[in-house]
Amino acid sequence: MADHVPLDRNWTVRAVAPAHPPEELAAAVTAPGGVPATVPGCVHTDLLAAGLIDDPYLDDNETRLGWIGRSDWCYTTVLPGVEDVAALARAERIDLVCAGLDTVAELRLDGRLVGRTANMHRSYRFDVTAGVRAGARELAVTFGSAYRYAEGLRERLGHRPAAYAEPFQFIRKMACNFGWDWGPTLVTAGIWQPIGLHAWSTARLAGVRPEITVASRPGGRAVGLVRLHVEVERSDAGGGVPLTLTARIAGQEREVAVAPGRNRAEVEVEVPAPRLWWPRGHGDQPLYDLELSLGGDGGELDTWRRRVGFRTVELDTRPDAHGTPFAFRINGETVLVKGANWIPDDCFPARVTRERYAERIDQAVGANMNLLRIWGGGRYESSDFYELCDERGVLVWQDFLFACAAYPEEEPIAGEVEAEAREVVVRLAAHPSLVLWNGNNENIWGHEDWGWKEELAGRSWGEGYYLDLLPRIVAELDPTRPYWPGSPYSGRSDVHPNDPDHGPMHIWDVWNRRDYTGYLDYRPRFVAEFGFQAPPAHATLRAAVGDDPLAPDSPGVRHHQKAEDGDGKLARGLAPHFGAVKGFDDWHYLTQVNQARAISLGVEHFRAQWPLCTGAVVWQLNDCWPVTSWSAVDGAGRPKPLWYALRRAYRDRLVTVQADPGRAGLSVVVCNDTALRWEGGVRMARRGLDGAVVAEAEAGFRIGPRGVLRLAVPDAVARAGDPARELVTVDVVAGEETDRAWWFFAEDVELALPEPDYEVGTEVGDGVTRVSVTARSLLRDVTLFADRLDGAARVSDALVTLLPGESHTFVVEGVSGLDARRVAAPPVLRCVNEALGGRGAGATL
Repeated sequence: MADHVPLDRNWTVRAVAPAHPPEELAAAVTAPGGVPATVPGCVHTDLLAAGLIDDPYLDDNETRLGWIGRSDWCYTTVLPGVEDVAALARAERIDLVCAGLDTVAELRLDGRLVGRTANMHRSYRFDVTAGVRAGARELAVTFGSAYRYAEGLRERLGHRPAAYAEPFQFIRKMACNFGWDWGPTLVTAGIWQPIGLHAWSTARLAGVRPEITVASRPGGRAVGLVRLHVEVERSDAGGGVPLTLTARIAGQEREVAVAPGRNRAEVEVEVPAPRLWWPRGHGDQPLYDLELSLGGDGGELDTWRRRVGFRTVELDTRPDAHGTPFAFRINGETVLVKGANWIPDDCFPARVTRERYAERIDQAVGANMNLLRIWGGGRYESSDFYELCDERGVLVWQDFLFACAAYPEEEPIAGEVEAEAREVVVRLAAHPSLVLWNGNNENIWGHEDWGWKEELAGRSWGEGYYLDLLPRIVAELDPTRPYWPGSPYSGRSDVHPNDPDHGPMHIWDVWNRRDYTGYLDYRPRFVAEFGFQAPPAHATLRAAVGDDPLAPDSPGVRHHQKAEDGDGKLARGLAPHFGAVKGFDDWHYLTQVNQARAISLGVEHFRAQWPLCTGAVVWQLNDCWPVTSWSAVDGAGRPKPLWYALRRAYRDRLVTVQADPGRAGLSVVVCNDTALRWEGGVRMARRGLDGAVVAEAEAGFRIGPRGVLRLAVPDAVARAGDPARELVTVDVVAGEETDRAWWFFAEDVELALPEPDYEVGTEVGDGVTRVSVTARSLLRDVTLFADRLDGAARVSDALVTLLPGESHTFVVEGVSGLDARRVAAPPVLRCVNEALGGRGAGATL
């Protein structure tokens, strides 16, 4: 049986020439004894733990740490000897196995070269048997500067355009390490994934490529089909040994002999009548334990295990009367995608634990999402991520790692791309949650529209990867899943890559140049990116920025805004809806409200177009550090108001008020994303801002599974007598299910909003604090920012609009109690009326 000896202790790291540390740090970081290092980890986190650098996420510390990415670093440890570990003494082979090295490295054992690496996204294995047997003990892993490597390749291969003036496309490394419009420039180096010795004899499982799907047998009988393509590596002594492969799943077992000298085999197992794996909202997620064991010489030599699910996946792109759809079909059923884009959850990936993945994925589930798209400028996530998505029924759209740049197709990049793609496709193939391989993010669009053709002057830019190499690899290694060349991409060279009628599109003229009402001009087939910015939670920003006082344009706040003209776009986005905003507290609250409204409007508009539009994937779920960005969950894991808005907009059963085409009238759109029929009624009322009904109407509805129904709003309700003083409510009652949609005839800045008048009560018990708000006037978008009082506070709701006489109770968890007086007043308890200046009666305790 093989043995694994982890090498996760007694590491040190030091800067080696060429190194460029500040003068005051030079002695400490270049000392022969080095700095204690954590493996897995990286240089930044090691220097931070040693107290040698300030936290790069705070204030503008990032700008003083650029020298780290331009220096070389050596990690060193001492291996156990064969006299210390019995497994090493008896093994025929000893391999050094590196799950992930970041990025350009030389590995030496007692000074002798063991191997070289140049790809963060690959694993590596090196035979060190002779060295370990001879008593070699010191393992040194020296990382060359990622900048020097990438800039050197750029000089040799020629300039390639990109969204940012950084050389990230010339090295197979997490592109966003070089900075992005939501991320800092922190160019890392280090042993970022586990490293260890693998001691084995006779033979080992060198590769297991699973194909798992559902097949139909005579009579329509369904079977789960598991086909394992196995590659075996033999030791010198094991070349003539007969081997046996045994696969087990769901009580089924299949054994295949591997003759002496043979290194490849295929094992196939059928599972009768398997329970199907479904995305959340469509069914359960049964998972089966799959085991493959390798036997020989009278015992087990190696084992491979995964948890798998049975399902089919198709990407429907058959042209229709409206263009080219982009629809996911799971087990033959078309799925309405309600999702978000995922970026690395930390600039330093080793800090992202399974527990942190679980928290973030559970936040996606809590917002009623069913898909996460892993964006191409980050990383292939760890197995934990995909396993958690398998368990929770969250679909995964996986980009290959190319984003916002022209990528060279020459060596050594081309060879690294192929090796990386082959490894990751095999590594992730067992996960039922993975439903799409996507070639790149915005590179085909960039080549078409961003002036790249002139800059490239005929040089390669990645087209061969997206249209040839990657689809060939997927077809060869993972034929059970679809591949798509890029996002956005129309599917045809004669149609613009971001055409809304064809394939997935990205909507970025809204935010960059237009007000968010511009979403209403689109009738897309699928939206894979669209977003609107807001700052993080106050507790998150306050912990990261030392400015006193905080201001939208104070130095630390501005440093934590990475988007080009981001502050200007935030201000221009606020103006049509709220006018001029004064003061940090109002800016902070109203930008978050504006973000939530923008994305809610877009999601509800796209949902109302089902089945023409089959999905919306918001940019973005998460952040990698504390920053003003498009995220729903900030860099400290705190939900923004956007998260609560998405929770409603993505709910399975939704009622929304939509302007009719041409915006001459209104419709109530009832969306039923469940497998059951939905029946009920709606009460539509035009009201004054005092809540009094001016006109009303009622209608019943019956809507089938996965359906959308439009109900016309009568003119008496849909047409305002005084747009500044009226609104529409639509209340749905269907059994115990209730919902309310709102329509305002004018923007807040134009409304005659009353002075806020309300009563607040607090009650502490059962480990939570309940804060009840009773309205005596209309209150728009009431939000309780309990993190202003305690950063650990978690609030049940946000953006609650109340008519006079209505109440709502916010449940606050994570804290033992809150100051009642501070809870009842700004900046903790906010509503739009108050933020726009109506401070009259205010709260009564």
